[in-house]
Amino acid sequence: MISLFNHYCRRQTLLHVLSDVGLILFAFLGIYLLVVPEQFRHAVTATQGLGLMGGLLVINGASGLYRPEQCRTINQLWARAAVALVLALPAAYLAFSLSPSDFANVEEMRWLMMICVTGVIAHRVYASHSDSWATPHSRILIYGAGSTAQRVARAITAADPHVEILGYVPGPNETDCVVDPQSTLRSQSTLKEQAVQLGATEIVVAVDERRGGSMPLRELLDCKVTGIKVSDLSTYFEKILGQIRIDQLHAGWLIFGNGFSQGAFRQIAKRLFDVVSSITLLAMAAPVMLLAAACIKIESRGPIFYGQERVGQNDEKFSVLKFRSMRVDAEVDGKPQWASAKDSRVTRVGSFIRRFRIDEFPQLLNVLRGDMSLVGPRPERPFFVDQLTQQI
Repeated sequence: MISLFNHYCRRQTLLHVLSDVGLILFAFLGIYLLVVPEQFRHAVTATQGLGLMGGLLVINGASGLYRPEQCRTINQLWARAAVALVLALPAAYLAFSLSPSDFANVEEMRWLMMICVTGVIAHRVYASHSDSWATPHSRILIYGAGSTAQRVARAITAADPHVEILGYVPGPNETDCVVDPQSTLRSQSTLKEQAVQLGATEIVVAVDERRGGSMPLRELLDCKVTGIKVSDLSTYFEKILGQIRIDQLHAGWLIFGNGFSQGAFRQIAKRLFDVVSSITLLAMAAPVMLLAAACIKIESRGPIFYGQERVGQNDEKFSVLKFRSMRVDAEVDGKPQWASAKDSRVTRVGSFIRRFRIDEFPQLLNVLRGDMSLVGPRPERPFFVDQLTQQI
């Protein structure tokens, strides 16, 4: 794993992206030199080719072709590749329609670029499928043999087929071993000696209890000095799943972690992304929003929009804007309630717009205003924030 802007990224994913960039640049450069006449080789045409390359990377990423958990069956990959082609082929054809140059071979260039885009996506399917059958590149030794270690093993094998679990080393205070006894390593040798003998590349600490001498700090330090990675359970879950397991969360991990360090550059880039994206999405969703507003007004009396108090960054409260999907008297008693799967308070139009998330489109105005962000934690109601703070 490689950490980029406080986010973990698989090395294989970066290699896949770089290989696609190389293929697209090589194909475009060949077409550019062979098809485009010299008098039309200007910066505009080159910029369009680079824009197409960036667009294709975004389409592949949005289609899930870079996600490791999708590299399981060839049918899944081809289905996602079909979605990517539906989006990428028109983009490849239209990429050069805006060019002020009208040379004789422009149509030929368009079709060649469409063929190249198809080839890149097909190569992505092949590379992803062959990568799923590659030999394991991570050899994990789990320190612990209880229920926590068992959950870790299941999460590892489900998330990354390239990981090989070498075995489990029980902690000194673990009496009940729930993992496979044949995979439990009981030896008089030290943890470092076992890890080196097995060829472990990483040790994941997954003991249920850390007090009373359960953590062999000196032995773990010896392993780290040797070059073997030692990962805390919460850190490892964040790396392989992009999630934080609440049941394994420790306050110290949050206190000493760098996840809260944003920086001025990151904040400015994030805000620019929010503004540009929200304006673009509002323009694209405007027809759907107008139709949804008309349907809500026709079906039932009451306001079209629904404002609800939420808690944002630094505990600042704001009113989130949504299309009304429930009856006006949904919370007549004044007590907040969690929405359920088959909530009787939801109207017929509300059920449809909730199913396709159309009711959340007005929140783009909150993003544009700076109340919330497109990427970030879900802003919740103050009542539930207090409730979750007490429980977690």
